[in-house]
Amino acid sequence: MIPRIFATLLVLAILAAVGLTGYWAGERDLAGSLLALTGQTRPAVAPPSGSVIYYGDPDGKPFYSLEPKRTPDGRSYRAVLASEDVTFDPKPPVQLVAAGAASKRVLYYRNPMGLPDISPTPKKDSMGMDYIPVYEGEEQNDTGGVRISPGRIQRLGVKSEPVQQRPIVQLVRAPGTIQLAENRVSIISLRAEAFIESVENVTTGTQVRKGQPLMRIYSPPVAAAAAEFLTTLATRPDTAGSRASRQKLLNYGVSDELVTEIERTREVPLVFTWIAPRDGVVIERSVVEGMRAMPGDALFRIADHSAVWALVDVAERDLAAIAAGQAVSVKVRSYPDRTFSGRVALVYPHLNAGTRTVRVRIELANPTLLLRPDMFAEAEIMTGTGVAVLSVPDNAVIDSGDRQIVIIDKGDGRFEPRPVLLGRRGSGYVEIRSGVSAGEQVVTAANFLIDAESNLKAALRGLADTRVPQ
Repeated sequence: MIPRIFATLLVLAILAAVGLTGYWAGERDLAGSLLALTGQTRPAVAPPSGSVIYYGDPDGKPFYSLEPKRTPDGRSYRAVLASEDVTFDPKPPVQLVAAGAASKRVLYYRNPMGLPDISPTPKKDSMGMDYIPVYEGEEQNDTGGVRISPGRIQRLGVKSEPVQQRPIVQLVRAPGTIQLAENRVSIISLRAEAFIESVENVTTGTQVRKGQPLMRIYSPPVAAAAAEFLTTLATRPDTAGSRASRQKLLNYGVSDELVTEIERTREVPLVFTWIAPRDGVVIERSVVEGMRAMPGDALFRIADHSAVWALVDVAERDLAAIAAGQAVSVKVRSYPDRTFSGRVALVYPHLNAGTRTVRVRIELANPTLLLRPDMFAEAEIMTGTGVAVLSVPDNAVIDSGDRQIVIIDKGDGRFEPRPVLLGRRGSGYVEIRSGVSAGEQVVTAANFLIDAESNLKAALRGLADTRVPQ
């Protein structure tokens, strides 16, 4: 009984093997028949070639290494050769490439790593990589231009913007201090010898108004001039003598209001009241009751704080952009959330040789008296005419020192370096005075890489013209 069971199992195994073999053969015949019907031959699979690029996980997992490596269970990473490396550049079918290459003449062979080295015959570089053939029609016809595939454009992150008309406004920042306006300071002094009878309750820091009494004085020369004035009024009114006597009182510093009062009352006062000549703050007081004041002694110093100056130092490189009348925003440390508006009043004519800066005066309204002398200030001066000019973003310009260029995006992966003449800069843009037209697209990202490739291809063309026989 048992031998019959073994015999049956053996027969079944033989039949299964025969069936699988027939199926495999049938499949091969079917594939061969399909190839025969289409007139094609079975492509031969070329073995991997080239140098080792990196090492990959033996199970196909996304783990890679530049050096030989083992998995945690001890297995070695698989070496990936150059022919097995993945590329994202679009490639035409192999049949089309072969057909096109067969009908074109090879001009030269270029270095596979992009180095400026070509050869008239096939060769390998120092790493064993084959030089790449360059066929007729593949060289660049436009001098300095370059063509880049869409895949590379995406990987490089190339971005372009149109050339547009826009106003160029440059913001110049300059440090400085708040100072009193020189034309708003008054000194109270006498023009004749006098004695101080009394001083009003006015001290340093007191806010005074124009016409407000400051002190009362007794002055023999002033009293004598007042008596002479009354005499001329009584004997010779409306004559040159009376006018001269009146002017003499005014020359002593007596106010018009006091002279008019003497003329009205026809009395000479024993003491004279001295008044403030302007609104302002008393910044200095050097007078006390009973003192003797000589002509020219500064008894009070009054400054009007309703308008002040900001004196800032502008760097020499920014001087050409500064002019009187430009709008200015000033900030001080005491009020970081406040901005005070003013205008450039004067650009001083001298340069500070030590700091290489020029002093600029800015006039500021100060109705709330928040700005005080000697405060530190930071000025922002808006320069520019406000007229729209042809401009491109700053990062679109490649400046090598002796030349400035932009990369023009001509579409379809074609790029052209273009020399330009620059003008003013500001707000992230630069004026283009010549070299481009409105509406042209300029590259603003990865333009250095495109420029490098353009220079490389220009060098290769130059070498081809001198080294490759035509």
